[in-house]
Amino acid sequence: MDTINMINYVLLVVFFICYAYQAVYILIPFIIKPKPHKEAVMHRFAVLISARNEQAVIGKLIDSIKRQSYPAELVSVFVCADNCTDETARIAAEHGAEVFERFNAEQVGKGYALSYLLGRIDAEYPERPFDAYFVFDADNVLEPDYIEQMNRTYSDGYEIVTGFRNSKNFGDNWISSGYALWFMRESSWLNRSRMRAGTSCAVSGTGFMFSRRVLDECGGWNFFLLTEDIEFTISSITAGRRIGYCGDAVLYDEQPTKLGQSFRQRKRWTKGYVQVFMKYGGAMLRGIFKGSFACYDMFMNI
Repeated sequence: MDTINMINYVLLVVFFICYAYQAVYILIPFIIKPKPHKEAVMHRFAVLISARNEQAVIGKLIDSIKRQSYPAELVSVFVCADNCTDETARIAAEHGAEVFERFNAEQVGKGYALSYLLGRIDAEYPERPFDAYFVFDADNVLEPDYIEQMNRTYSDGYEIVTGFRNSKNFGDNWISSGYALWFMRESSWLNRSRMRAGTSCAVSGTGFMFSRRVLDECGGWNFFLLTEDIEFTISSITAGRRIGYCGDAVLYDEQPTKLGQSFRQRKRWTKGYVQVFMKYGGAMLRGIFKGSFACYDMFMNI
């Protein structure tokens, strides 16, 4: 028993030391003020939406994009109706999106759908007119100034930017509330502090932007693990890129309300984190030994 207690104590001390920096994150917003924005440059954006059987919500997202304060002629909406068996494609087209249907029972997942969608966009627009790309989930809704605010941070020099992930259904029950609080903490007390401290932020599932230059440097969208957002984050950070955060760009996301639904999602996330660690663990460790705090932060994150 004494041996077990000692092991537990040692583990407690090790984990406390490893994660103590996140306590400092809580203080940073009160100590370091945000830098003023540079003059905004008007960019042309392509919005990427991967949707599978999302006929109930896809129209609301597209409508919220069409209501943006940012010039409508600079925003094009593209939907990949991925292995759909409902009316997602028709409804998305009726609301003003350019829709590409994809049917592939072997390469399943959001990463493959995004890669397919980007390939179709390049084929349809060989002049490559888009400066950057947004990624949203079909059940998202945006504040009217979302793209305007994200463009300001992009104009500051950040070629990957993530926004504030709020919740559509915070008050449904304790499960949706727990999810919402987690993502709000991630935005307010992790990414906001990372941004002000000058280290890299992390992309979280939906509501992020990347430039065409980043896409070209990556050789296209080649992130196909179960947690493609974390894979994209780690790949970018180990390549020396810094991800920015725009807290004024608010997106509303729908959270699970059933325990079984939550369990399946978290099981998928856990598998995805292990996949990312196996693929990028060595690169993160090399970055840590070269003095990259962002690599250490992401190493502890996954």
